[in-house]
Amino acid sequence: MADMTARGASAKLLEAQTGQLLSEFLLRVPQPGRRTKQAGAKTAAKGAAAALAEHAYVLDGGERLQIIDALMTVIGGAYCHLIQKRAAYALDPVQALQLLRSRVAGLSEGEFHLALTSIVAGLRDAHTRYTGPRAGQGAVATLPFLVEQYGPHGNPTFVVSKVSAPALIRDTKFVAGVVLESWNSIPFARAVDLYSDRETGGRPDARRARALESLTFRALECGPPPDEMMVDIGYRTSPGSALREVRIPWRVVCPAKAETSQRPGSRASRYIAANPAAEAVRRGKKLMFSGNVWQAERSGAAAVAREKGWIETRFQDTLAARTVKTHTAGDLAYLRIWSFDVDDDDAFIAEVIRLLDLLPDTGLILDLRGNPGGLIWAAERLLQLFTPNAITPARFSLLATPLTRAMARSPFNRMEFEAWLPSLEAAIATGEPYSQPLPLTDPAWCNDTGQRYSGPVVCVTDPNTYSAGDLFAAGFVDNEIGTLVCVGEASGAGGANVWTHYDLREALVDTPFALGELPADAGYTIAIRRALRSGAADGLPIEDLGIPGIPYEMTLDDLLHENQDLIRFCSGLLAGISRTTMKVDVGDSTVTVTTTGLDELETYADGRPLEAVRRISDGIQQLPRPDAQMIEFVGRRRGEIRQRRRVLLRGAGG
Repeated sequence: MADMTARGASAKLLEAQTGQLLSEFLLRVPQPGRRTKQAGAKTAAKGAAAALAEHAYVLDGGERLQIIDALMTVIGGAYCHLIQKRAAYALDPVQALQLLRSRVAGLSEGEFHLALTSIVAGLRDAHTRYTGPRAGQGAVATLPFLVEQYGPHGNPTFVVSKVSAPALIRDTKFVAGVVLESWNSIPFARAVDLYSDRETGGRPDARRARALESLTFRALECGPPPDEMMVDIGYRTSPGSALREVRIPWRVVCPAKAETSQRPGSRASRYIAANPAAEAVRRGKKLMFSGNVWQAERSGAAAVAREKGWIETRFQDTLAARTVKTHTAGDLAYLRIWSFDVDDDDAFIAEVIRLLDLLPDTGLILDLRGNPGGLIWAAERLLQLFTPNAITPARFSLLATPLTRAMARSPFNRMEFEAWLPSLEAAIATGEPYSQPLPLTDPAWCNDTGQRYSGPVVCVTDPNTYSAGDLFAAGFVDNEIGTLVCVGEASGAGGANVWTHYDLREALVDTPFALGELPADAGYTIAIRRALRSGAADGLPIEDLGIPGIPYEMTLDDLLHENQDLIRFCSGLLAGISRTTMKVDVGDSTVTVTTTGLDELETYADGRPLEAVRRISDGIQQLPRPDAQMIEFVGRRRGEIRQRRRVLLRGAGG
């Protein structure tokens, strides 16, 4: 009986993971507004893009002009990267929209949306996207396997790294580890290059990385569906083996957002830096390849990965932590930050602190590969946990235009833009193209908790680490926290705060640039505030450049055996760093400080020195608990600050 129950649960999980066929999805999903003629069963024989267009809301001429005019207004007046994109790609999106406006009446529905999407996609900016009125919202088109590459960028090998539903593939030889040779009869490397031309990303390696992902996962809300209903994959079970071919249909899944994710209309909704398409794909991958964790999340249960040593966390959608054993550096802490898509940065930071307390303090690997971004506050406030020094966050500037000045002058936006208004007004006389750059995360918030991890830290990124992930990588390097390792040339290069059309429309109410509602469910997102780095890279933009680090090439063992070579590489970097530790325990009448590797200890109570600098050696230091709200300990090694702890003494007098 238990066996039958288990099989039934597995069948339900498989059904949840695989979703419905793309052709069925295009036929059955309800559409708002007027429709074109239904195609019936013949639709399944057509291309997916054509099928979706056949069931889409049909815009009249006035509605088309309404969308174009809105995009011309916001791209010309608010798009923060407009100057940079014009220089980098020799294009003018506003002029292109003006030309499209002049010939819009002669275009079919599909031609209109394709032309509009192409203009916006030509900016190579995953923050800035147009979404037409269609049924793709929240849906991800998927194939039941994951493609990854290893080896040098110039001559990579493409393999299947995960298979989610072998029953759908109907080829027992098609398993994790097979080498991919062709995609719909096109050599596989060439197919990746062709798809990369459609992708966002300021560098070729970033576009290739996103193209490789889009071969098997595509967010339908942010781009067109696949051109075909199914794909023919040519592969070899091993190098030199016979070439085989399998045909696999596209399916559609709809992974809902996690309970801890950012919610529209929350206090943080205007402080987002994320690639929405990549976030939807990330959720789709979790559903397909970690179905048990996804199912536990939906039922409100704790994380279910103890068999692999992962620590349970209520932020299981964004965090994963465990101890890894290495030969060169012993036991190390490993923290995977899947995303910064959280609604409560305070709770997120508190959970990371809890996880760090459960991990060894001998060294930490922070893995941000594939992180599509999220809440800027969460990313930048997290940096302080890994360094004794004060954090300087990135700064953001607005394009200096009549639109941004009107928006900043509006009394409804005073809390949002008051700090930027003087420089926007001054730009009228000075001709400056941008406002003064100012932080979005209050520097006091970036330093309100202080260091909580003792050991050295290595951070790992790749070209799919984007937006708030870029901001974390920039802060990690610019604040000299540790060593950055990059799979590829640099991180994904998304350098902006992104707003939805709802945010911008609300901010422009009662200004000369007020925007009307868009027809049906059409919309857009736009990069509105441009991110600039701090520290030695002060003033350098992140957009299109990313954050470079020590290069690393993935191996086959990394893809098939939980990143074992990558972890070995990072452990070698950590092994060469001298280590110090500090632990503070507060008692009723005493405070105990346990240290290793430090030779001086400074003590402050409410910001004032409590005693002279104390020479120490490894071991325990015990002090009377002061009558203060806050006590701070600073540990030095050969004059350099290596550890710092601030402790709130709850219940203290004064």
